[in-house]
Amino acid sequence: MKLSHEIVALRTKNPFVIARGGSSEYRVVRITITAPDGSTGWGEAAPSAFYGETADTVVDVLPLLANALKGADAWSLEACEHALAKVIRFNGAARAGVSAALHDLIGKRLGVPVYRLWGLDPAACPLTSFTIGIAPDEATLRSRVADAEQYPVLKIKLGSMWDERIVRVVRELAPNKILRVDANAGWNPKHTLRMVPILQELGVEFVEQPLHPGDIEGLRFVRERSSLPIIADESCIVSGDIPKLAGVVDGINIKLAKCGGLREALRMVAVARAHDMLVMAGCMIESSLGITAAAHFAPLLDCADYDGHALISNDPYTGATIGDGVIRLPDGPGLGVEYRTA
Repeated sequence: MKLSHEIVALRTKNPFVIARGGSSEYRVVRITITAPDGSTGWGEAAPSAFYGETADTVVDVLPLLANALKGADAWSLEACEHALAKVIRFNGAARAGVSAALHDLIGKRLGVPVYRLWGLDPAACPLTSFTIGIAPDEATLRSRVADAEQYPVLKIKLGSMWDERIVRVVRELAPNKILRVDANAGWNPKHTLRMVPILQELGVEFVEQPLHPGDIEGLRFVRERSSLPIIADESCIVSGDIPKLAGVVDGINIKLAKCGGLREALRMVAVARAHDMLVMAGCMIESSLGITAAAHFAPLLDCADYDGHALISNDPYTGATIGDGVIRLPDGPGLGVEYRTA
């Protein structure tokens, strides 16, 4: 199997800012797998500098990943993903892009969507949230909440100097919507426990990753004293991280760019369920190609945050959609993603 790639620059509609910074442009890598019989599959790597990846590092490791697939049987998706992980331990986004392309290839060969390969019902997808990034001022925040009118679930990025005011403004403007907050590791335990009663008063559903990823005992301390569920994102990369988080947090957030592939994402769902934990999945800033790959396992989730493509202005593709917060999976073979024609 051969790998080829193209770097694509995605531009956000508004500067996307979280606790550790932000940008208006994100470079992703479209990966194409071509099998010996000429059939192809697409996937997207959406790298994050937080996990040590950029578009350039993705391109740099693709020859290693291509070498791992030499002579491999594309039908053996589990073996292929294992081979990718064996040749390079980290670089989750790069491996996830190749994994998605392999699944796209097999789905196309069989003429069925990827979710059908797994026996999933697309009607079982939860609603997705829409993200409200950290705004520079209240007027901008109000404008962004107004722009998100169609979405019934909002995920509010916190970790700023005016977090409480942000949530109060959003609740004022969206009195009946489900609200979730994500501090992206921007708080400490004391501040988290100060914020929790305020967030509960405002009807927030849960708090995502309040503390530094490595502060497991801090998360345990907070969860034991919190009246709101605590969800681990940056603290949970792969399935092997989940057992140590059992009893520490209430749930986990899966991202393909962290875990390295669709098979590992399914494994994370199973391990989290075995520990009676809430399961959500999220995304980076991605095109419809990247989002759709993750959306195919959405029927297995309790919560979803699949809005990366809705935050950009130049999506090159069509695939899964999230109008009104409803995740609608394409019914075409493989991932079901096509080039946008208009």
